[in-house]
Amino acid sequence: MRTTINIDDQLLMYAKLQATQQGCTLKQVVEDALREFFSRHSLERGPVKLETVAGAGPKPGVNLDDGRSLNDIMDGR
Repeated sequence: MRTTINIDDQLLMYAKLQATQQGCTLKQVVEDALREFFSRHSLERGPVKLETVAGAGPKPGVNLDDGRSLNDIMDGR
């Protein structure tokens, strides 16, 4: 999934250096760091309450089964 985050400049430079030294991508370094963090810090989840609203469903042309199309719509393309 594509996302945008703001990272401290020094931290980003260090992550890029690690990626270069390990011969992998920045994406892999960030994903590995997040996996390690979450493996050490268990997430306690409570019950999820889903709020629903009445309506006619999605707008015409929106296919909820097409993730790429949904991303394009949300990105304004």
